[in-house]
Amino acid sequence: MKRENNIFYKVDWPLVVMFLVLIVIGWVNIYAAVYSEEHKSIFDLSQNYGRQMIWMLTSLLLALIILLFDSKFFTAFSFPIYLFMIFLLVLVLFAGKVVAGSHSWFRIGAFGFQPSEFAKVGTTLALARYLSSMDLDLRKLKTKIFALLIMLCPTLLILLEHDTGSAITYAAFFLVFFREGMPGRLLIIGAAVVALFVMTLLIDKFILLGIVTGIALLSIFFRRITRRRILTTLGLFVLAAGLILSVNYAFGHLLKPYQQSRVYAMLSANFDPRGAGYNLNQSKIAIGSGGLFGKGFLKGTQTKFDFVPEQSTDFIFCTVGEEWGFTGCLIVIALYTGLLIRIIQLSERQRSVYSRIYGYSLASILFFHFMVNIGMTIGLAPVIGIPLPFLSYGGSSLWAFTVLLFIFIKLNTNRLDLI
Repeated sequence: MKRENNIFYKVDWPLVVMFLVLIVIGWVNIYAAVYSEEHKSIFDLSQNYGRQMIWMLTSLLLALIILLFDSKFFTAFSFPIYLFMIFLLVLVLFAGKVVAGSHSWFRIGAFGFQPSEFAKVGTTLALARYLSSMDLDLRKLKTKIFALLIMLCPTLLILLEHDTGSAITYAAFFLVFFREGMPGRLLIIGAAVVALFVMTLLIDKFILLGIVTGIALLSIFFRRITRRRILTTLGLFVLAAGLILSVNYAFGHLLKPYQQSRVYAMLSANFDPRGAGYNLNQSKIAIGSGGLFGKGFLKGTQTKFDFVPEQSTDFIFCTVGEEWGFTGCLIVIALYTGLLIRIIQLSERQRSVYSRIYGYSLASILFFHFMVNIGMTIGLAPVIGIPLPFLSYGGSSLWAFTVLLFIFIKLNTNRLDLI
């Protein structure tokens, strides 16, 4: 067989190896999270870890299938795939099942399928296809609006499914927009909006208005006064004041009570320790109790006695922290960091703009999931219920991240063919 006809020819093995190591770590920790004396075999298909083994094997099959495709297929069918994912998101609103409060699942017997996970694949392909078109400039309003629409369509549909956590992950695409030329000042404004939102929940709104007024006056009087600068400062002040005055209303009416509680639990370590703050407090206890090297495999007491809910899915990192300690956490974080760095390095080397944008979209999604999931287990982010890529239990999540990663690996082999 000629090397060119081998599907593994020019595959980036560092990415593949890190992927394989992460899914194996995930499988072992899912086993530890739900282990019991009645079900000792890691191959028991009646348990989460047995089912995860099936998801792992089928994800490897998906990876092989993707490597069989010509990379031009993804470019040509980016928009059709995106539109099909939008169709599924609409269909699940009418024909889907409610699971854990989210109307976002298709059920076929014991098999569950969540379109919102795969919609990230379609959105990534569509954005890469659109932003790689000739004569596009993200500094132009028309281009910004169309790019935002591609991102917002699945986001709004997922919000209608009451799956707020999955919807929030689409904010990761803003990182791609800035890489491709969107002005950095918009990122600063976005960060300021988030900061004001949080401070409004912690500080009396009239005190905060006074602070913002003082900053506005200082920015005018301690710089050269021009008409444009005064108008810009006044405009920003009005927007900030409007945000401060509307946060409490928006917080009380747009977020559900359990979502409000999760935000307060993140902001206050002592908030409702037996209710909304329970998961977070138990998560911190589990991770902290692991010490430097952990309690040992299958010896985690927080894990064995189910103190942390959802420990094989959203809180899988707790199992790593308790049983493998700081050392295990460091290894997992190093693997994710290595994966992200490798994806960014390869993205910068792409000769195709489409492949570069796709690579940065992949890195942004993985980074967002990684930071928020680990952040919520240690109290640095609200508990919004998103999986840790490749580690958390679940077929839809593992399949979607596998497809995202191996499409990029396939696109990268095309880059090497052009050298």
